[in-house]
Amino acid sequence: MESKVTEPDFVKDYITGKSIPLVGPEENRQALERFLIEEKGYSKQDVVVDEKLVVDANGQEYLSRIDLMVYVNQKRFMAIKCAAGSLGSREREILAAARLAENPPVPFSVVSDGKTAILLDSVSGKNLGEGLATLISKDEAGRIFKDIKRTPLPQDRLMKEALIFKSYDGMNVNIASGKNL
Repeated sequence: MESKVTEPDFVKDYITGKSIPLVGPEENRQALERFLIEEKGYSKQDVVVDEKLVVDANGQEYLSRIDLMVYVNQKRFMAIKCAAGSLGSREREILAAARLAENPPVPFSVVSDGKTAILLDSVSGKNLGEGLATLISKDEAGRIFKDIKRTPLPQDRLMKEALIFKSYDGMNVNIASGKNL
């Protein structure tokens, strides 16, 4: 029996306008992009799609991406992982990504399937709420950001986070033409 490789369908990204493969959690990401802009008040300029992440994993540079990074006043505020399956299984991955994107860590982490979401404190890992309604609006974010006390993580903790992130990220389905790492 002959095996055929089919080309993926493509969709126009809601934020960037670029044509991207419709694979994995892409439909979920498109729904979440729309929600952030239309319901939570962010502008398309506030949300970066496929934010580049460079991780030092035991002295080796590891390149990846964070699905969505929400900025408030030109500062990283929320790192988001879009998932096609169980959200709980991706919490640890997005926490590690938010902790590695910058130090002190990005304040909030989110994992979402486009229909629901889990909001996490990036430093403590504490679950702050579930459901799309728990995602922080742009107006709320402006007020919250002023009051956040940001503390850098120690280097040994960052090394552990790098190994955790690389382990999870290696399980993700990446299509080179879509991710351009």
